[in-house]
Amino acid sequence: MFKVNTNYLKLKAGYLFPEIARRVKAFSLENPEKSLIRLGIGDVTEPLPKACCKAMHSAIEEMATHDGFHGYGPEQGYFWLRESIAKFDYQLRGCDISPEEIFVSDGSKCDSSNILDILSSNNKIAVTDPVYPVYVDSNVMKGHTREANEFGQYEGLVYIAINEDNNFVAKIPEESVDIIYLCFPNNPTGAVATKNQLTDWVNYAKKNDALILFDAAYEAFIQDQSLPHSIYEIEGARDCAIEFRSFSKNAGFTGTRCAFTVIPKALVAKSLTGSEIDLWSLWNRRQCTKFNGVSYIVQRGAEAIYSDEGRVEIKKLIDFYMNNAEIIRNSLTKSGFKVYGAENAPYAWIKVPKSMNSWEFFDFLLNRANVVGTPGSGFGSAGEGYFRLSAFNTLENVEQAMYKIAKM
Repeated sequence: MFKVNTNYLKLKAGYLFPEIARRVKAFSLENPEKSLIRLGIGDVTEPLPKACCKAMHSAIEEMATHDGFHGYGPEQGYFWLRESIAKFDYQLRGCDISPEEIFVSDGSKCDSSNILDILSSNNKIAVTDPVYPVYVDSNVMKGHTREANEFGQYEGLVYIAINEDNNFVAKIPEESVDIIYLCFPNNPTGAVATKNQLTDWVNYAKKNDALILFDAAYEAFIQDQSLPHSIYEIEGARDCAIEFRSFSKNAGFTGTRCAFTVIPKALVAKSLTGSEIDLWSLWNRRQCTKFNGVSYIVQRGAEAIYSDEGRVEIKKLIDFYMNNAEIIRNSLTKSGFKVYGAENAPYAWIKVPKSMNSWEFFDFLLNRANVVGTPGSGFGSAGEGYFRLSAFNTLENVEQAMYKIAKM
């Protein structure tokens, strides 16, 4: 009889967000008269930028003609989009990244897990704790871990705690690891990394022949001008880092799907026999085999993000969500909560009352204030005792949610 991939059986009972959805559905069925304010899953609420919509409309009109029709596009993405990304996201910030080193995709969530296709199962992998669940679960699915222990941590992974005890700074491991997942601005804590801190990570990676998988999905929300937006702002990062970026949050592409991964051509790894292999070629081969590219229409919409009109509209979107984040931070602080993040990231990381754990606080907010958030324990054992609220909602809903919590 055919067999299944039993690594899936090691996964904890429910992925975080489906479990939230289950509890919310049960509450709504029991309380149909109550409306909920959802500040849990980090989905955006504002319409797509007009510049992107106009570009996609034009692309649709092109597709309706013989001369303008586009079938399969390049798996790496159209060069005109990659050129805009390289110029505005990297070269203007002093990063030596070329269009050829950019691979356009349908999501950084996909890429951050699919990257494991080109990496050995023998690598020792480190993740921060709390952590975006995809980093851990994709490694479990690939068979890179053993079973989870009583704290929900998987044997075979190295966990690096980031919490108030260490001021939310990811500490360099004392042991040698091969792959490190870093996400800054951090999801879920909203913590950031300074240039000196990232320099320490790059130096560690080069010293230990390690690879940094750097998730910069929230870089557009950075308000502090002294903070780096990319790992490639650090000297030497081209030799030891892959970066993931997304248009989901800065431009509202969560339902449109467009992102990109940067793999410098200078980045090499070793085969099991010790010979050097460049990762760019491996990822290019992987994409050409397993991916047919992002649609022409969507890529034209993404290109418009970098137009004069698009950049103005993107800034307005960022400012809108960061204003929400400021309201959340200030309101909760006045209500007596200890709040982290929400200054350079769209997430507020809240210390829950000592009398509750994070899931109990979830149920408490749901039932008493009809507000949906995300329990910190869903992001790892170090997330227990914390709670995440998202700034991705309307101003009216954010203000109403804060009013309800304060009243509660």
